[in-house]
Amino acid sequence: MPQPDDPEAPGWFRRALAQEPEHRDIEVAGARIHYRAWGEPGAPGLVLVHGGAAHSGWWDHVAPLLSSHRVVAPDLSGHGDSGRREIYDMHLWAREIVEVAAAEGLHRPVVVGHSMGGWAAVTTGVEHGDAVSAVAYIDSPLNDQPPEESRLRERQRPRRVYPTIEEAMARFRTLPAQDVLLPYVREHVARGSLRQVEGGWTWKFDPTFFGRRLLLRDLLPQLACPVALFRCEHGLVSPEMAAEMTRLAPHRLPVVDLPDAGHHPMLDQPLALVTGLRTLLAFWPDSPV
Repeated sequence: MPQPDDPEAPGWFRRALAQEPEHRDIEVAGARIHYRAWGEPGAPGLVLVHGGAAHSGWWDHVAPLLSSHRVVAPDLSGHGDSGRREIYDMHLWAREIVEVAAAEGLHRPVVVGHSMGGWAAVTTGVEHGDAVSAVAYIDSPLNDQPPEESRLRERQRPRRVYPTIEEAMARFRTLPAQDVLLPYVREHVARGSLRQVEGGWTWKFDPTFFGRRLLLRDLLPQLACPVALFRCEHGLVSPEMAAEMTRLAPHRLPVVDLPDAGHHPMLDQPLALVTGLRTLLAFWPDSPV
């Protein structure tokens, strides 16, 4: 894993990782929920929500660059270092997001989610509108199932254990697959995705985390708070789908285009993503700007 002083990683990445997060745990509806936190307590709140089969460490190089805010990133149940449940649904994930924010004393934070996490962010805005000031989703399509879930459901493979962490990291893949991954980001994220078990190393996420989900096309019309879409040029939201989303949203839906980005922009275009987030936060409620 690239360390903050690794000369092969660019300076901005090394400086970001040097700002190590605080690691904390709370209990939500019987499950332990782990989360990371960066920034000054008391600053405006921002919650970053990972996608399916991912974890809060996907934001390690992004969150420190959003220093105007107190940033928290939960591991949704069934992911990362959080506990597991017998059944997963968006209602519980939305509750986890709100309770993590409350545990950090965040007053009506902005909630930003990627892919499946975007569905969770929008669900949070619909079901806990008084607890958030705005939501944004990154390349979350209008499909009936988030792409990560549909791929895992199709595979139905038993959990594989790799004898060494190096062999496991070499098998790291994104769902859906993406041609370009910055090698230093990929290595950091892949290492944080693994846990040691008897016989070697395996992925942290629960392979049964998928289930019946609320539909984004049904959620968007119910939003009362501001909402924005980050559309990745090589991602899953086409210009036509983005136009449909703008029609579904009851209020204006800003669309932030990320040029040359795949479905996972924090892995191939993180600085463009940071620039878009900084700009959006400068205009949204409870901003220090």
